[in-house]
Amino acid sequence: MSANEDQEMELEALRSIYEGDESFRELSPVSFQYRIGENGDPKAFLIEISWTETYPQTPPIISMNAFFNNTISSAVKQSILAKLQEAVEVNLGTAMTYTLFEYAKDNKEQFMENHHPINSTTSISNIISVETPNTAPSNKKKDKKEQLSKAQKRKLADKTDHKGELPRGWNWVDVVKHLSKTGSKDDE
Repeated sequence: MSANEDQEMELEALRSIYEGDESFRELSPVSFQYRIGENGDPKAFLIEISWTETYPQTPPIISMNAFFNNTISSAVKQSILAKLQEAVEVNLGTAMTYTLFEYAKDNKEQFMENHHPINSTTSISNIISVETPNTAPSNKKKDKKEQLSKAQKRKLADKTDHKGELPRGWNWVDVVKHLSKTGSKDDE
């Protein structure tokens, strides 16, 4: 059997095994993601396995670069990848994607023992601020406006429209008047 036939059979098997499993994602016919752990679990992580041309005779590419894993330290990622790599060597030459995903599921606690999810809350708030950039700057502007005195606010309100924006051209120079002023000085 050629590598391609092996891959075809494994692809069919993966699709039937993980059908309806929300943790499994087929990114392409040779690339798959699996979320180890429930959604919202601070120790959940995502593994991506991509097959090479010659897989399963050669190892698949295993990655943990997904954005989902951004709260996990690189040291923990490296140790997980190292453990998965050992499983790859044992299973070389056989369809192993399912085996690797199941191995990660069975050993999730051990894989993540050095992961400290305390910082996951900060990462979540970072993600929120990244996704909603419009709210961050406007908050800063509001803070500055609240520090103005009543007189300053009145002055600002007189200069601006009801939205708090200065009218178009408020700082434009009337070129004709400007030139006539400077011109008259030259004549003297």
